Amino acid sequence: MAVGRYHRQEIFYPIGKEGQEKLAAGRVCIIGIGALGASAASMLAAAGVGFMRLIDRDVVELTNLQRQVLFTEADAAEQIPKAEAARERLAQMNSEIELEAVIADVNPYNVEKFITDVDVVVDGLDNLETRYLLNEACHKHNIPYVYGGVVGSGGMVMNILPGEGPCLECLLGPLPEEGTYDTCDTVGVISAITNIVASYEAAETMKLLLGSESLLRQAITLDAWDSYTEFFDVDRDPDCPVCGKHQYTRLEHRQKTYSASLCGHDAYQITPEDDGTFDYDGVVEQLRGEGTVEKKKFFTTFVSDDADLKLFPDGRAIINHAADAESAQKVFARYIDRQ
Repeated sequence: MAVGRYHRQEIFYPIGKEGQEKLAAGRVCIIGIGALGASAASMLAAAGVGFMRLIDRDVVELTNLQRQVLFTEADAAEQIPKAEAARERLAQMNSEIELEAVIADVNPYNVEKFITDVDVVVDGLDNLETRYLLNEACHKHNIPYVYGGVVGSGGMVMNILPGEGPCLECLLGPLPEEGTYDTCDTVGVISAITNIVASYEAAETMKLLLGSESLLRQAITLDAWDSYTEFFDVDRDPDCPVCGKHQYTRLEHRQKTYSASLCGHDAYQITPEDDGTFDYDGVVEQLRGEGTVEKKKFFTTFVSDDADLKLFPDGRAIINHAADAESAQKVFARYIDRQ
């Protein structure tokens, strides 16, 4: 008798054949397909999770390869969007599952659309601002959110279970000001910790899809270099604006454009409100007379004496070599948003 693809997983008592069927019916959204998201996605794809939406705003670069397991030097050379490169690689790994690649920045306009048809949201993000937004959206729609974060050699994991326990803001407190906390830009990150945290995230996602009683109900902090792991309880704060008072201020705050520093890059991303009216081809043609333009499959590059940027079809732009968000906004206003 031929041994099935998931045989070793099915003979693991907590899963079994019935559990494997639940995984096949499961729907997962992974937001951020970098070090954490790529590793978690590879494990969940191999495990046979039936549907995965892969969302990322960035392209593969050479510096990603030190820790982002789904990508190759060819992906970096061609600057393939991470979501698409991951989709192609995972499809080769498991042709039985459904994969959706979304090349987008997650913001208050689109986050609810991305998560409301899935069973679990997995954190592969590299910035706190989007995590706090995601925390609000998942709480509002009662969707489990598997939080994972890494920096340097340390990491943290916690399941956010709306209606059952504390949320991300209970764990981390109010969003700190940019520049007051460590990031991969300031202290780096090693692949050992990203893979460990991603393994916890993948395991917790599987347990959520299975309805397992072994679900993690504490937070974990760990360090791969200093060799420690600590489990600790997090109390739900009755005064928490999200899970205590059901206030979704980030989710409800809409503005014309959003700017964000990209971790690991000398760049800022500017994301405009996507109302479906952006004339991508028209803007590209305007740029041709002002600098060097190269239109690629997924985006267009533009270089002039005072600008170096990537423009995406939804109107989003990554402004390279910008000193700060204000400088990036000025470049965006001059070349992209000329209204």
